[in-house]
Amino acid sequence: MEPYKINIQPTNRPAIIKFEANKFLTRKQNYEFKNVDDAKNSPLAKQLFYLPFTKTVYISGNFVAIERYDIVEWADVQDEVAEQIENYLNSGEPVIIEDDTTPSKVPVTIYAESTPNPAALKFVSNKKLVLSTYEFKNIEEAKDSPLASGLFHFPFVKEVFIDENYISILKYDIAEWDDIVVELREYIRLHIEEGKDIVSDNAQSKTTDAAETPNNNKSVDTSNLDDTSKQIIDILEEYVKPAVASDGGNILFQSYDKESKTVSVILQGACSGCPSSTFTLKNGIESMLKSMLVDKVNEVVAING
Repeated sequence: MEPYKINIQPTNRPAIIKFEANKFLTRKQNYEFKNVDDAKNSPLAKQLFYLPFTKTVYISGNFVAIERYDIVEWADVQDEVAEQIENYLNSGEPVIIEDDTTPSKVPVTIYAESTPNPAALKFVSNKKLVLSTYEFKNIEEAKDSPLASGLFHFPFVKEVFIDENYISILKYDIAEWDDIVVELREYIRLHIEEGKDIVSDNAQSKTTDAAETPNNNKSVDTSNLDDTSKQIIDILEEYVKPAVASDGGNILFQSYDKESKTVSVILQGACSGCPSSTFTLKNGIESMLKSMLVDKVNEVVAING
């Protein structure tokens, strides 16, 4: 099982800092603890209150946020706190001890949203579902995702794509969206509401740019990439991915050929298999990269994931 890792994230309030984990810490509700007595049901928060500068502890989703008193600066202590939280999580001790006041169900809202691909629909949640991107082409690939595996039992579900707070479903032509959207939305809502896993720890994520190849899905150290490839990845992350995500899809950098000046990208989710998306994205990305990386890019090849 992958160990917990903590990433330090500043906030817009200097006194508060977030310690983000690579896994969920809690799903059912958010917690705020003002003192050590408040934290009786959270051994982790209780431990953090032994730090003399801890004023308030928040635990939500995949992060712990701490508000400090002014007796220290975060720059002087944040690394030690991150290490303490990481060590605690990897010890296997509970983050929250549930009691009678803990809700048995997760309140969640799901709504359906159209995409540029008529064969794909996007189901958006008001809660964070996953911390990485997952794409499943069939029920066999979905064996480590209870939600995706369940969706594949509907005969009209062709592919499932899961990102931070939404699920994109590609359907076969045997059904129209008007006839199946309510059924799918309710299935997804109940699955999340009952606190069932979206994906297991063994699920293979597909998030890392240049880090994915269609053949092995193994991460590649981006430090081995040339400077142009790194620039392309930065441009895709900042300018392209947010727009693609709003349409229920994702884009991954695959390769850059220095000789031919060709960039290859992989389209996922609602963008995969959609002729209009492929054409629009390819031309849009091509124009952007040509403009921003003068004389370094001649062509973009868009590959359906």
